[in-house]
Amino acid sequence: MSVNKVILVGNVGREPTIRYVETRPVAELSLATTERAYATASGAKVEERTEWHRLIMWDSAAETAEKYITKGTKLFVEGKLRTRTWTDRAGLSHKVTEIYVDSFDILSRPTGSAQ
Repeated sequence: MSVNKVILVGNVGREPTIRYVETRPVAELSLATTERAYATASGAKVEERTEWHRLIMWDSAAETAEKYITKGTKLFVEGKLRTRTWTDRAGLSHKVTEIYVDSFDILSRPTGSAQ
């Protein structure tokens, strides 16, 4: 048995972009997760670290993202990792790891928004 499961809680970094694959909506957005700075027992300081994740949402999740998710929204996300590769027009190979979202909850809206 194997498990491919990701759980993230973070803030959306940019407005979702929506496109259609045939008739299916797909949303792409970035999510930032941040580990706070801390000091070890010996007094060494470890600085804050932010990781950026590319989220992919399909169908009704993509439609919900388009309506309700904006930059700064805090999300709880569950999904799976997918890695894909492609070759650009210049012949360079690229590799990207994405989170294919199975479910999510909106934990808070951005402060100062008019929603």
